Amino acid sequence: MTVRVVVADDQAAIRTGLTMILDSAPDITVVGEAADGLAAVALARETAPDVVLMDIRMPGIDGIEATRRLVGDPGTRDRVCEVLVLTTFDLDDYVDSALAAGAAGFLLKSVDAPSLLAAVRAVARGDGVLAPEITRRVISRLAPPARRPQPPAGLADLTPRETDVLTCLGRGLSNAEIAAELVITEATTKTHVSRVLTKLGLRSRVQAAIAAQDAGLVG
Repeated sequence: MTVRVVVADDQAAIRTGLTMILDSAPDITVVGEAADGLAAVALARETAPDVVLMDIRMPGIDGIEATRRLVGDPGTRDRVCEVLVLTTFDLDDYVDSALAAGAAGFLLKSVDAPSLLAAVRAVARGDGVLAPEITRRVISRLAPPARRPQPPAGLADLTPRETDVLTCLGRGLSNAEIAAELVITEATTKTHVSRVLTKLGLRSRVQAAIAAQDAGLVG
């Protein structure tokens, strides 16, 4: 399957460079470029890509608001596509805002080409991606020594199997790894992940992983 991507960045040179990297892969194709947030949202709705590679600082509306509009509200059918944020800035506020908006991943523009291609493929599959240096900081903020588990609203509504899936998400497992561990198909895994997100009112599997940490499901 070919992964269709929209590249959104306000700098033409960066868009060109990213497009060259993405189009160099036989299984990825760039279906459009946008120079601001509003254009990114409009283009994604027009072309229906699998992934939007989204910068944060852009004119019009920024990448955070554009992500929110593309991912949609939990439990609705407003989702247009997955969003992978790619930015120069790794400020905690940007990371938190991007994940809260529903971004499936957050990478820095210093990422090398193979890692970028792998991240785009992972997000298109429904997996989540965080830059290693960001992952360490997120974990340290989520799990201070004296932190008590706080089950998210809706946790009691999950079936035992959905709770198993949420636990796996909290451990950072991909859909393929979850399927292997629980002895189910990847298609069934995707269905369970979708139901978990809907029941917990979450926008992405990264948020689900955080919820699993909050619930104390991951030691």
